[in-house]
Amino acid sequence: MSYTIRHLVAVGGRALRQLVGDKRFLVLSLVAPLLVVYFFKLFFDSLESPGFRPTQYIVPIAAFIVHFITYLLCAIVLVRERTAQTLTRMFVNGYRQVEIIGGYLLAYTTLATLQSLLVLSELRILFNLDYSARTFLSLYVVIWLLAVISIALGIFISTFARNEGQVIPFIPLVILPSIFLSGLIISIDRLPAWARWLSHATPLYYANQVVRELIQPGGAIDHNWGAFAALPLYGLAVTLLATLTLREQD
Repeated sequence: MSYTIRHLVAVGGRALRQLVGDKRFLVLSLVAPLLVVYFFKLFFDSLESPGFRPTQYIVPIAAFIVHFITYLLCAIVLVRERTAQTLTRMFVNGYRQVEIIGGYLLAYTTLATLQSLLVLSELRILFNLDYSARTFLSLYVVIWLLAVISIALGIFISTFARNEGQVIPFIPLVILPSIFLSGLIISIDRLPAWARWLSHATPLYYANQVVRELIQPGGAIDHNWGAFAALPLYGLAVTLLATLTLREQD
């Protein structure tokens, strides 16, 4: 067990050092979600409709933004690691799949923590959100879990691509179903039965269910405990798939 922990820490430390050293990637990961949220602020301000409440939409949209950008960037970075033969060298040095995946998750979870804090802080400032401290903490946990799932998804998808260009087809395959099947645009109840069933395969569906409950007056995670519990379970399932599909050689 201690041997595995040492490998996890070694992989995580290396990935974290690489992440800090890649200033462009780090800045893009942290600044891009903030810029997109700001543009949504400009868009909502231009609507000027008395019956429109942007606060009902911006938090779910922000969760999606974090989900999309984290998934995309992590998938590209892990493919770059593969093309640079970094993963192959890890296998040669005796690292196992679970240690490699766990190490990268450990490092990039730090990034997800910063992303979630920055996005939620920006939302509070730009949209004058006056939720209670408990609600803000719950929203942070949900967005953070979604970001961690996005990291696992990025790692999983990267195992099927041999270069950065091959990641591109996987972007709409993951993101578009998340948009249409999560209830972000239209209510799930208005979709066909097969689409409602398929919506349970997207992590954004569960995050959206919990977020929309939390932003209601008196909302709490306890009111939608099943959807909240599904998020870490989804993350564990994707991490397991990524571990089983990670190969030493292409």
